[in-house]
Amino acid sequence: MESNRLQKTSLAQMRRRAFLKGVLATGAASMAAPHWLKADGIARASASDVSLPIGMNSFSIRALRWNDLQVLDYAASLKLDAVFLQDSMDSGSMDPAHWTEVRNRAEQLGLKLETGGSAVFPKTPDAFQESVDNILKNAQRAKGMGSPSVRFLGASDRSKLPSGSMEQHIETMIKLFRTVRPQLIDMGLKVALEVHKDFLTSEFKQIVEGAGKDVVGIYLDTGNPVFVQEHPMTTVETLAPYAVCVHLRDSVVYEQPEGVAVQWVPLGEGMIDFHEVIAKVAKLCPNPDVNIYIKPITGRKPTILPLYHQDYWKAYPDARAGDLARFLALAKTGKPYDKPMLTDDTPSKPTEQNLLFGAQEKEHLERSIKYAKTELALGRRWKK
Repeated sequence: MESNRLQKTSLAQMRRRAFLKGVLATGAASMAAPHWLKADGIARASASDVSLPIGMNSFSIRALRWNDLQVLDYAASLKLDAVFLQDSMDSGSMDPAHWTEVRNRAEQLGLKLETGGSAVFPKTPDAFQESVDNILKNAQRAKGMGSPSVRFLGASDRSKLPSGSMEQHIETMIKLFRTVRPQLIDMGLKVALEVHKDFLTSEFKQIVEGAGKDVVGIYLDTGNPVFVQEHPMTTVETLAPYAVCVHLRDSVVYEQPEGVAVQWVPLGEGMIDFHEVIAKVAKLCPNPDVNIYIKPITGRKPTILPLYHQDYWKAYPDARAGDLARFLALAKTGKPYDKPMLTDDTPSKPTEQNLLFGAQEKEHLERSIKYAKTELALGRRWKK
């Protein structure tokens, strides 16, 4: 009996591996050569005629532990147009007097400002009202700071979603945002739902459409799709029409014996064609002045997605073969990051290590901003 069970398990694993290899072969045949490497040598999307405002996301320099005003002053020194205050470390972050101070400083510096909260998916059915209260509390903070939107994410990671089907989870998110809809309308705010590691692109679209795209939009992040085995361009093409802000992060994606490795790197040093991203955003985004935030999150080791393990796919019952093929074609052309990088990103670093990571984060952010300005022609203020 045990021998038969092992044989069946082995056969299932072989079928899974064969399926993935078949998908990869199919995807590679049509997509292995990126469009900018086509025979004519010039078939490259261009962002040179796009002049979208450029900003920074404060989470990119979290190890520095700067307060909100320090972040604003730093952004102004880089001649940026906007700042996204994410997961603020300021001791006064929930003080209304502080909100006014931050809003006034941003206006003095000529910076657009956006902010919000974090994960809102109820961990249990009994926690639904707690999630509603969390949304409204952070909406008040965003309003007080002068932000036109309030950022949230679902459950942060797919594994953190409670038991239940994805259909149930999507309905929970829709119900959550419908519940706070009247208050959001009264405040003149729109939810910016971050593309994170919890939902697939098609699922994010269902949430926005179900909750009402007049009050729920997308915080379009190009770094997280690879963690749910999706090509960032799949996400951009599908969700840019709902985007209220765009956050750029680059990744390396490459094959491993167990599946695919993914790692975040400074902008322009990975595999994402940001000329194509910006051109697509400019074409599809409903806001012609959408803020483009630079958001490298570096200092983390590569993550292995065990795509050849059958159990891995239990969390993705509705994964689309075409989307997977596009992602695998990207991985087939990739390789590990080959530049120096400190990689021990843990919350409890000693002070000296925080300084080292802070210096690296700052350097990577400035490197990424330089790339966005010089290679993508993003930003307005620095050009004057």
